[in-house]
Amino acid sequence: MTDLIQNRVEESGLISLDLAQYLPQHPIAEFDLSRFLWEGLVLKEKLFRQSLKALSGASFHKQHIAVFCSAEAVIPDWAWMLTTSTLVGFGAQVWLGTPIEVRSQIFHVNIQNIDPESFRDGRVVIKGCSDAGGAQALGEIIQKLQPVTRSIMYGEPCSTVPIYKRPKA
Repeated sequence: MTDLIQNRVEESGLISLDLAQYLPQHPIAEFDLSRFLWEGLVLKEKLFRQSLKALSGASFHKQHIAVFCSAEAVIPDWAWMLTTSTLVGFGAQVWLGTPIEVRSQIFHVNIQNIDPESFRDGRVVIKGCSDAGGAQALGEIIQKLQPVTRSIMYGEPCSTVPIYKRPKA
């Protein structure tokens, strides 16, 4: 007698979705405006412009840059704009916020760019036990997929927690 090994998970038609694949794939570089503060307190426009002009663009090309200020200082609006303009001129993707905040922003954008139609009428399992954005990301993906899926579960395909099941018409 031949015992065939069956992959029941694969045969079930479940769509496994690992949110970790939507995390930023490249490191996020830091651009802390505190290093440009005069006496650690204030940003002087002339000195700041000179400092920005002295930057090497090669180190920012095709980078995700988190622009923030780690010091307790009032940064004028024009400084955020001037910094962004300079870094974009070097070919950078600029995000305002700490590296942790920027990671979350990029993750949010990536989730929003998911095409829900690829999950239409599917039985989706949101992979559990992954470091993929926490409660905010889980809430976003439910809002994105629930209108189109037949069901949504959380966990691993072999052991899931039901989250949503479309009512029968």
